[in-house]
Amino acid sequence: MIGYAIVGAFGFMFVEMDVEQKEEKGVRMLLNDTVIALWDITMSQNVFNEVSWRHDSNEVLQNLQKGLVKFVEKGYDGRSNQDIWSFPAALMFCLSIFTMIGYGNITPKTGMGRGLTVLYAVFGIPLYVLYFMNMGKILASTFRWLYTKLYECSMEKRRASGVLPARVIVPSTACLWVIGGYVLTGTIMFAEWEKWGYLDSVYFCVTSLCKIGIGDFVPGQNISESKEGNQTKLVINFVYLLLGMGLVAMCYNLMRETVRVRVQEIKRNFRKFLDDIHFSMVSCCRSRS
Repeated sequence: MIGYAIVGAFGFMFVEMDVEQKEEKGVRMLLNDTVIALWDITMSQNVFNEVSWRHDSNEVLQNLQKGLVKFVEKGYDGRSNQDIWSFPAALMFCLSIFTMIGYGNITPKTGMGRGLTVLYAVFGIPLYVLYFMNMGKILASTFRWLYTKLYECSMEKRRASGVLPARVIVPSTACLWVIGGYVLTGTIMFAEWEKWGYLDSVYFCVTSLCKIGIGDFVPGQNISESKEGNQTKLVINFVYLLLGMGLVAMCYNLMRETVRVRVQEIKRNFRKFLDDIHFSMVSCCRSRS
């Protein structure tokens, strides 16, 4: 999965990075036109007519402000295409595709990029399903082994007396504690890094691990942080989500086993209940006869 994500990240960077967006090009042209207009006003008015110079300059700056507002409404956020499609950002984009999270904060603008997204999803989603199933089994076996060892240590006195414990089943509460601890770790981490509230951090962790991916909160977009710091956060977020998906798969396998055992117990108890009713009815009929 990591190799597939890295290959996809370089592929999307190659396709999308060198393509200049319409909004970015429009803002650059707007800024150039504003500088030229201000220079022409300064050369014509100079310092001999300050009132006229201020009036014309304010008019040019107001036009700049209106133009920037239009581009921001179309999606311009001040970042260049090279900043948007950096390697960590492209890595997170690939993760959002094959895990079906789909944040939506980064989208391909070219036809080739959109076609590559379709192919990447077609092959990546089945690969992720295999990862989800196999990683869930591996982590579930490991966690079950650890839980069994701890359980046997706690039952050492009973084993010494010759009373062996029955089959050890990991309870669902243990799975909930594991997921709760992982979400709590992510909550503290993102709250400290991104300066989010704790409720917003919990909201981001839960929606991401549940593959909802609303996209209103995405790490690495804090403008007060340096570019290197934001890119590092994207890489750590990639690792956090990939491991978190494995833990979700582990808890799914463990809780499925717990449910299976409980259903078997219910079936045995129900059969015993029916046998008791049958025995009671037969006994009642014999006593009457």
